[in-house]
Amino acid sequence: MNDRVTVDIQGGVADVRLVRADKMNALDGAMFSALIETGERLKTEPGVRAVVLSGEGRAFCAGLDMGNFQAMASGERSGGQGTAGELLTPKRTPGGSNRAQHACMVWREIPVPVIAAVHGVAFGGGCQLALGADVRLIAPDARMSVMEIKWGLVPDMAGMVLMRGLVRDDVARELTFSGRIVTGEEAVALGLATRVAADPRAEALAFAREVASRNPHAIQAGKRLLNLMAHADQHEILLEESREQAALIGSPNQVEAVMSNLQKRAPEFTEVAPAKVDA
Repeated sequence: MNDRVTVDIQGGVADVRLVRADKMNALDGAMFSALIETGERLKTEPGVRAVVLSGEGRAFCAGLDMGNFQAMASGERSGGQGTAGELLTPKRTPGGSNRAQHACMVWREIPVPVIAAVHGVAFGGGCQLALGADVRLIAPDARMSVMEIKWGLVPDMAGMVLMRGLVRDDVARELTFSGRIVTGEEAVALGLATRVAADPRAEALAFAREVASRNPHAIQAGKRLLNLMAHADQHEILLEESREQAALIGSPNQVEAVMSNLQKRAPEFTEVAPAKVDA
């Protein structure tokens, strides 16, 4: 795994880097496996309170490895995700993802915020990987593209799920039909990225450290609610807001957040989760 993805955990922040720099961090079978293994590990890694996802070298991720497109040119019904049969496999995650989709969706399933630092290019699968993060900081000269149409394909790494709610319906259609490349500034304007950053990785790490300094259980509750917001109805969201807040109020970390503010000192949070309150 370490020849595709590395992880360095310090101060509650997991610094995850794609390290296939000679191929602009393109997605091959080993990269898919490394992304999934890393994401699954971070779901339960003790003490992790925020994650930064970035690429080493000239790019965040250039998309599917060219070798897969060359194989397709010969008529093979395969890609980085495997054969056509594997794409339609009944063996899917509880969230409904196949293997390639899980490489992007796993970052939404991690219980703490994930911040992507995008530089160079994020094309095709690389764009969808960035969309899997909770927040995307992007260099002004970076380029993003829903590029699958260039190769006669559609986005199939959870791109349709992840674009939903980020960009307008007509924008998603235009990007999918055209495959056009947008710069960092336009990506922010369209909703593909959160904000422009002169040094995305440095700012992402700084933001992650700020997140790590907050009540971790309030941060995790916030992510659960935000994930729910994408598909639940009004009644379910309102009820879950109340459940999450009821569990937080008066819990040790919430009390510590209040006391540290009143006493003007740095908080000292614990990892013991508050008990959930039934409706």
